[in-house]
Amino acid sequence: MADAAGTLTTNRAREYDAAARDAARRASVLDASDITARMRATVDALWTHLSPSGVSWVGFYLPARDQNGQLELILGPSRDKPACSPIGLHGVCGQSLVGRCVRIIRDVADLGGAYVACDPRDRSEIVIPVEQDGACVAVLDLDSHEVGRFGEADEVGLRQVLRAAGLSGAVRGE
Repeated sequence: MADAAGTLTTNRAREYDAAARDAARRASVLDASDITARMRATVDALWTHLSPSGVSWVGFYLPARDQNGQLELILGPSRDKPACSPIGLHGVCGQSLVGRCVRIIRDVADLGGAYVACDPRDRSEIVIPVEQDGACVAVLDLDSHEVGRFGEADEVGLRQVLRAAGLSGAVRGE
């Protein structure tokens, strides 16, 4: 079993290395100040390299104020199916934004009402806050139909891809 886990980790590292190279290539032609374009490049690179291995959705959520002045999250660049927008702060993405912390959810069914279910087939999730100039400007969210799809290796890999896309100063804890 250790060999299978080691192979999985090695394969996952290769996927993130490829996604990082792809994100860097896509971002190299973009204006450094255009964070939305860099997010799009990141989403496209991640989707290309991770969807074959079980990622069912990837995207950014951005904080915004609703008409009553309440903070919520609105959908930013994403792939490859529709997603909920706006969403409140009670879910995993909101918790990551408010707490400025990575959230890795092995099985979303364990969250009960604290889970915002955009696709009922999704079973696991990872969310990483994206910071710029001391403010959390977005969260990067990946979902999978597989229980336990995400772990610490994914956090490391996603940070690598964000750096490659020119969003490195935006990720806390680096």
